[in-house]
Amino acid sequence: MAGGEVTGSGAWNARRTLCAALSRDLHAVYPRSCPMTEIILASQSAARQAMLRQVGVPFRAVPARIDEEAIRASLLAEDATPRDVADGLAEFKARRVAEKHGDAIVIGSDQVLEFKGQLLGKPADRAEAADQLRLLRGERHRLLSAVVVYDGGRPVWRFTGEVRLTMQPITDGYMAAYLDRNWPDVADSVGGYKLESEGARLFSRIEGDYFTVLGLPLLELLAYLGNRGVLAR
Repeated sequence: MAGGEVTGSGAWNARRTLCAALSRDLHAVYPRSCPMTEIILASQSAARQAMLRQVGVPFRAVPARIDEEAIRASLLAEDATPRDVADGLAEFKARRVAEKHGDAIVIGSDQVLEFKGQLLGKPADRAEAADQLRLLRGERHRLLSAVVVYDGGRPVWRFTGEVRLTMQPITDGYMAAYLDRNWPDVADSVGGYKLESEGARLFSRIEGDYFTVLGLPLLELLAYLGNRGVLAR
């Protein structure tokens, strides 16, 4: 797991500001390069696309058409760990897109939330988001963000980052008001929160890397792409 420990929402917001500055610095370190090697992000996640765009990685997004819930259920039926589920879903995404774009470097990524052995998915509606927040409040849970890279139609690199988060013991009143302000914006986020917005106020302690919280172990991925010669140094 990359990164250090951050406590309190004020400290986390300061960390977020520093990470924004880091993104600008990374853009200077990793300028656009190697235009003959196409990079494809097998995701329609706006957060993942924004991270790559902000650091100057030339790519295009091609959503992977897979049944995530069916794959997740199959992996869990085989007693896969939360880390294996995140990694498996990331690989399924990369493989599906690489099947049609074998000459490209394809990046697949996925994130799961684990709480006391239970995996939480994206809330289907506001009521489920409230249920998830109610379950997590006053407790600690894990976010696991996996990335798998296909090159030449085969898997060549993978990494899974982990972040541990402790949620404040929020009241029912605050939770309802929070969802009034943030639903349906958080509908695409496991746990019913986004750390890059008001969701930071829900937490008292965060241990790990900010980019991993957003769903992509960015620093490790950039290091791989640099070593691969896709990004200039």
